[in-house]
Amino acid sequence: MWASKRCEGIEAMTLVLASASPRRRHLLTAAGVAIDVRPADVDETPREDEAPDVYALRVARDKALAHAHAGPVLAADTVVALGARILGKAEDEDDAKRTLATLSGEEHVVHTAVVLAVDGEVEELLVTTAVRFRALSSDEIDRYVATGEPMDKAGAYGIQGEGGALVAEVRGSYTNVVGLPLEETLAMLDKRGLR
Repeated sequence: MWASKRCEGIEAMTLVLASASPRRRHLLTAAGVAIDVRPADVDETPREDEAPDVYALRVARDKALAHAHAGPVLAADTVVALGARILGKAEDEDDAKRTLATLSGEEHVVHTAVVLAVDGEVEELLVTTAVRFRALSSDEIDRYVATGEPMDKAGAYGIQGEGGALVAEVRGSYTNVVGLPLEETLAMLDKRGLR
């Protein structure tokens, strides 16, 4: 049974968010979306020669379909890519330092795939943002990694935190880099009456 929330005399469905990301949860609740957080346990291993954008869409789709029986479900997956190379979450501090050194002075892209499953129908979108890092010294990288912030984030940085100081330029959706392209996602939810 779908949960619902009465708001200003209108019955609105509670959206299942198939994600453990606190950043996605914050963005949606700040926008007034009623959510029920239910992370999906899916295989997030990239397939051989899988393009970063294709990978993001596949994983987001798998997350959404894992909870499709629970009512309207929103899932997302964010991928940081340098060319065709997917830069995942750092395994440890040394891995985070290597990733940040790779991104130093370079432009990379952030793909976020968003999938909405409602009444057996699946709607997908993919938003891509270009991000360019400043040239970083090894001391800057060490100091940033010591904060612990890079450890649970794709590409080993969080633009909404201290990692924002590493960024020289963003072309496209800022919230996409945070983990959810908010404008596009809200438009998708509004079309379905889910906000």
